[in-house]
Parts: sequence; C-alpha cells; structure tokens
Amino acid sequence: MELWSPAHLTAVAATALVAALLVASARRRGEAFAVPARRALALVLLGGFAGEQLAYALRGDWSAEVNLPFQLTDAVTLVAAAALWRPAPLLVELTYFWALSASAQAVITPDLGRDFPDILYFTYFAAHSGAVAAACLLVFGERRAPRTGAVPRVYAITAAFAACAAIATVATGGNYMFLRRKPVRGSLLDLLGPWPVYILVAAVLALALFAALAALARAALDE
Repeated sequence: MELWSPAHLTAVAATALVAALLVASARRRGEAFAVPARRALALVLLGGFAGEQLAYALRGDWSAEVNLPFQLTDAVTLVAAAALWRPAPLLVELTYFWALSASAQAVITPDLGRDFPDILYFTYFAAHSGAVAAACLLVFGERRAPRTGAVPRVYAITAAFAACAAIATVATGGNYMFLRRKPVRGSLLDLLGPWPVYILVAAVLALALFAALAALARAALDE
C-alpha cells in the first residue's frame, strides 16, 4: 500500500476517530459502556490477527519467515485483546506503551503489500488500529494509569521479547522486529542510520518514548 494514499489516510483518520469516540464515551458513561466496548474490541483484535493468519494460509503464502507472532505488533495485538477482556495492570501497561509506539508506527507507516479492498488491508488495520484504540480506551477512557516503575518494567519485557524475535529471525531467516533489515516500504527507522546502528538508536528512543508516554498518561489523568 502506498503511504498517504486515500486508503491509508482513511485508515489513519478512522483510527483517530474510533479512539477518540471510545475515550469520550467511556468517560461519559463509565462501565456501562466500557465493559461491552472492551469485549467487542477484543474480538476485533483477535479477528484481525486470526483473519490475517488464515488469509496467508489459504493463499499458500504463510511462512515461518514472516507469519510467526514475533513482531512486536503481533504481541501487542494479543496482549491488548487479553487486557481488554481482563484489564490486569501489567497487561494494560504493555498495551499502552507498545500500542502507542509500535502499533501507532505501524498505522502511520504500514509495511503492507496489499491495498484496499484486499482482506489483508482490513485485517492489518483491525489488529494495529485496534491496539491503538485499546490503549486509549484502557488508559485515557477508563483512567487505568501505568503504575510506578512501569517504564523500566515494560522496557525490560520489550528487550526480552526482542531477544526472542532475534532467535526467531536467525532460526527462520526472517526479519522479525526488523532486526535484519528495515521495512522495504519505508518507516521511521529510515531516519536512524544503517544496520545495526538503527537498532541501537531505536532502543534508546524507545526508552525515551516510554518515558514520554508515562508523562502523558500522568498529565492526562491528573486533569
């Protein structure tokens, strides 16, 4: 899909609109809205993830190099679905920091070889945009603030997941978490230097971004 094409802009606008509506409705109507909204959104996320896997399999395109759940955005899709169904503090924190970093970037700079109206267009944005909406609903809508120590805790889990992604990358010859090379369709990683420099720079920026997101949550929830 071409960046900033009408189909891409529509998806970005829809993501922002749905997230804003979920937050506003949850704040206004409380659990009477939030609980069924969370359950419905969890099903959307799981449907997007499962639908993408099924679409690749039915087309004969599924491969261990690409489709194992070792992209961080795969992890946040599944974690966000769990957090929406049962919002334990750690699940909410992982959803918030991962979705508003990795999933948000995936929405803004999608690494997607299909365009509207291909089914993979819908599954891609259901999973990635859905995770962004989930983070906003849980934290800004339901006011579930990240706990003290959330930034180093989530960063450590992210590093552990990256280590697993590195093993999967070596074992399959894939490119999980873009550890072997940058996305071919362009992303923010293009601004961070060549391999492996961009990996180290991204790791530092991720910590800074997590700290900024924690500050944003505190400021928003202290209103």
